[in-house]
Amino acid sequence: MAHFGYDRFSAGPLWHNGPVLGGIYNFPGRQVEDSGRFIERSKQPITTGTSVMAFKFDNGVEKGVAIASDMLGSYGSLARFRDCRRLFKVNNQIIIGAGGDYADFQYVQSMIEQKNIDDECLDDGFSMKPKAIYTWLTNVLYNRRSKMDPFWNNFVVAGIQDGEPYLGTIDKLGTAYEDNIIGTGLGMQIGVPLIREAIEKKPAMSKSEAQQLLVHTMEVLFYRDARSFPKYQIGIVTPDGVTISDPLYLDNQKWGFAHYKK
Repeated sequence: MAHFGYDRFSAGPLWHNGPVLGGIYNFPGRQVEDSGRFIERSKQPITTGTSVMAFKFDNGVEKGVAIASDMLGSYGSLARFRDCRRLFKVNNQIIIGAGGDYADFQYVQSMIEQKNIDDECLDDGFSMKPKAIYTWLTNVLYNRRSKMDPFWNNFVVAGIQDGEPYLGTIDKLGTAYEDNIIGTGLGMQIGVPLIREAIEKKPAMSKSEAQQLLVHTMEVLFYRDARSFPKYQIGIVTPDGVTISDPLYLDNQKWGFAHYKK
């Protein structure tokens, strides 16, 4: 009840012209105006990894896919993190490698690991095949790109599909293709021609020869790519299963000959 304009049952303001309890108050200079315009915020990768190299090999006895990536996480131009593993085993027939933003890669990796857990819980004897994860990644990356919130990654899917080597790649726009030789980042311009030339000279490669070719390719990329690192991993997928090496190092670096390295 109000007497002479004063309501003794209502809470008064906390201070002169201040907010009442339960009320909303805009501080001076912070008035909210609806301009009707969208706000644009830039997005870019922060901690990134560079090239992933992969190719199929088959000499009639041994066949599969060889894949490699270095282990550097670059914070802009700073070689900040030296143990970023960018190859991971999905199951006994798939390895995935990733370049680009490392945080986005970890997020996608966690989703794939959850899919593996779901498959194991079904206990029906089936697991994801390379082409299935390739198609799923294509849809995921295209969907995020369509929302203007892409995963800043290039993924390489290496595996064995129905007994035959399989290799495909997907970029942050959802653009995907399959090939016998794949490189991401600067490896697309430098590493792929090296591997293609070696395979033209010797089409039937064994597993050990494929590993040696990847070592040579990673060495050249280290000399040529300012975001690469002499610490790397090599993964091999064959019908017998998946192996990912412990960290390897490029020894006997000869920078005096870097100009002639090719």
